[in-house]
Amino acid sequence: MPKKSTPAKKQARAAKPMSDAHKAALALGRDQGRAVRRYLDALEQNRPRRGRKRTRESVERRLQDVESRLAEAEPMDRLHLIQERLDLQAELASMAGNGVDMSALEEAFVEAAAEYGSRRGLGYAAWREAGVPPAVLRRAGITRS
Repeated sequence: MPKKSTPAKKQARAAKPMSDAHKAALALGRDQGRAVRRYLDALEQNRPRRGRKRTRESVERRLQDVESRLAEAEPMDRLHLIQERLDLQAELASMAGNGVDMSALEEAFVEAAAEYGSRRGLGYAAWREAGVPPAVLRRAGITRS
């Protein structure tokens, strides 16, 4: 049986330089995606949690209680108390750095969301399920239909 000849290698295409309009469109898409991502991340971090809201004072009181119990705790209990102390300290630190400017993130989202969503095929229901409030969608020009 004769050997089949292998096809000639395709010549590598020379990359065409991008036009300024194409570069601008890519930059706009990146900026819009960044604005949407930052807003959705901020919504996720600041969404209401179930149960009673913990105040700085209640966390500090619990931290003092843990510190006082550490001295005479059994080894296994001490391990759990140490972890609770670390968790409480981290919670206090996050309370101090809770300076997210939601209004600025929301404004950037409102400017970018409609065009970004239409380009990506995102509907009203998807935005709502992601946690975006109806009033923000309305301001962005995203409707149910």
